[in-house]
Parts: sequence; structure tokens; C-alpha cells
Amino acid sequence: MTSTDLLQRALDDPGHPLLRPLPDRAAELLRKLDAPPRLAAHLRAVHDVAYRVVEWVSRRHPALPLDREAVLFGAATHDIGKTAHVAELSGPGSSHEETGRDLLLSHGVPPHLARFAATHATWTEPDIGVEDLLVSVADKVWKNKRVPELEDLLVRRLAEASGRTVWEEFLELDDLLTTVGEGADARLAFQGSYPV
Repeated sequence: MTSTDLLQRALDDPGHPLLRPLPDRAAELLRKLDAPPRLAAHLRAVHDVAYRVVEWVSRRHPALPLDREAVLFGAATHDIGKTAHVAELSGPGSSHEETGRDLLLSHGVPPHLARFAATHATWTEPDIGVEDLLVSVADKVWKNKRVPELEDLLVRRLAEASGRTVWEEFLELDDLLTTVGEGADARLAFQGSYPV
């Protein structure tokens, strides 16, 4: 099976448990860039988690200004810079972040959507929006990694929007992320079944 065939399989494989497909534009970019199949599988897993989290936030906080589609596109493309920095698929590195944003911009993606490639690991910057925090949380909890500092930032935003206490928001978000985290082994197996 060719790399192109494996990439298409990673984009189409329903997964177990089922993973939502990437937005068409994100999948098209991955094909155009001849993305490694493992990257496509990773983006599918993170996108699926982002979908679950953003749906939960939208139901619980309908008054919170939230660009749902931006979160989903951001989750689906946050690591696209790894098409140029393939070593960062299996090892550490942050070169893919700025490269990813620049790559998306060069392919006509608007700045408000391209930003997630650069912001998914920089949640402490002063101009980070709730959408950026949601993409960052999804990029951690897909593999059941919990980052208290990141989650605290999101909890504060949710409490500000709801008028509820930080503690109340923390308890409910913690329940959600614990439940989502329970599917990490299946998502990791899905990602690992595709080559770099």
C-alpha cells in the first residue's frame, strides 16, 4: 500500500470507537501536502475530542461567544506544520508551530483559522481566546494527559461566562475530561496503526 493510500485510509477509517471525519478543507490540505498517515490519524483523534468538548461547552454555556467551526478546524490542522517537520511526529520539537501557521496562510486559510497551528502550545499568552484553549485542551486530553494550568485557564473563562463559581465549573469540566480521557487507549491505538 502506498503512502497516499495509507493517508486516504487514515482520513476515511471510521476508527474504533468511531472518529468523526475531518472538515473537508482540512482533509484536502492534508492530501495536497502528502501528509504522513500518522499525522492524519492524530488530527482525526484530536478533532474528535475537540468536537466532544466544544459540543459540551456550547450546551452548558450558550451565552459564551464561541466560534465552534474555528475550534474544529483548528483541532483538525493544529499540527499541520509536521508535514515539514516530520521528526516532530515521533519526537519533541516546536518548529512545526510557526511553520504550520505560515503553511496554512500560504494555502489561503484565513489568519483567524491558521492561528491554532501556532497557539496550540502557547496558552499563557495574553491574547489567547477560549477557542485556542479548547484546541489546546483537546490536544492534551485525546491521550488522557491533563494539564492543570491549561484547564484552570479554561475553567476561569467558563466561570466568567456563566457567573458560577470556579469550583463548580472545575468539577463539571473535570468530569467531562475524565470521561473523554477514558477513550485514550483506543485513540492511541488508532494513531499508532498508521506509519510516520
